[in-house]
Amino acid sequence: MATVELPETGQRGGRLEAARAVVERGIAERAFPGAAWGVRCHGEIVAIEAAGRFTCDESAPAVRPETVFDLASVTKVLATMAAAMLLVDRGQLDLDVRLGDILPGFVVGMEPGSGKQRVTLRMLLAHTSGLPGYVQLFRSCATEEALLRAVLALNLEARPGERTEYSDPGFILLGKALEVMSGEPLDRFCAREIFAPLGMETACFGPQASARRLIPPTENDTWFRGRIIQGEVQDENAYVMGGVAGHAGLFANVRDLLRFASCILAQGKTAEGWQLFRAETVARFATKQSEGRALGWDVPTPGGSSGRYFSERSIGHLGYAGTSLWIDPERELAVVLLTNRTWPDRSNQAIKQLRPVFHDAVAEGLR
Repeated sequence: MATVELPETGQRGGRLEAARAVVERGIAERAFPGAAWGVRCHGEIVAIEAAGRFTCDESAPAVRPETVFDLASVTKVLATMAAAMLLVDRGQLDLDVRLGDILPGFVVGMEPGSGKQRVTLRMLLAHTSGLPGYVQLFRSCATEEALLRAVLALNLEARPGERTEYSDPGFILLGKALEVMSGEPLDRFCAREIFAPLGMETACFGPQASARRLIPPTENDTWFRGRIIQGEVQDENAYVMGGVAGHAGLFANVRDLLRFASCILAQGKTAEGWQLFRAETVARFATKQSEGRALGWDVPTPGGSSGRYFSERSIGHLGYAGTSLWIDPERELAVVLLTNRTWPDRSNQAIKQLRPVFHDAVAEGLR
């Protein structure tokens, strides 16, 4: 297992051996071909490690601690939610503004009594808008414009605020609403206003072609694109949108996710000590809204991916490709796990059992 050189903190060595063993077992049992992971505790990075290979082929490149992964839905917090926080801080965004007031196409031609006129940005963040969880819009939409029109035209499946259902279409629309409010594309805004101030050196939408071979492939796509997906977003709806979307499309490595987590644990302060997000905004977005959800963030649930030890105040998010970030402010702990568990296809669900075991091993090792 590869590691990076870290300052002596007293946390390494045998204390995280159980976590290493969980990752290595996941590779041996083919839950994923390779993984990179990291832990930050009490202000110090105590581990950034990697194991396995890009694929199950013994000749494939080894995953390194600095390897960049397709983050999938972790995009929702590192980019989209973070952008919303900044705009709230700057007075450019009211969470209770109606989506239809920003994107009129959402309510134009709606059926009477549909409730779409009551959907707010807060509901999109909390996944209580009533929009469906997932729709394969890419099957009938060949361009970003067509896909956006299709998302805007979706009917609600529940009354706004009635129930919680995790919704990719909701975050697609949230991303577009934020572009209207900020006046520029989401990727450009995030690169300048979030990633650069935090020193997130690898975080980006749409990696350059020259860098793609350094990113583990997510899938051998035999049914849509007809090629191996490597260094381009796996999510098909995000692909049709040019790789930049509110719900998916971001790439980064472990260290960059830990940098973001450090800012959240520091109540919005950067490593240099200046306030990127207001402390009250960090707390506001981390406040539980419903079972399993805060504003953008997931929160722990019984039997969930964060395991048994993360406190009730913890926040995190998962990515479909096999990525995750969990942050516990009570323990001053952040844990990142990046894998390409969907290689060579999406049938393997073993990571669902492995994630909580991994997080338990980290927490037990640091107790």
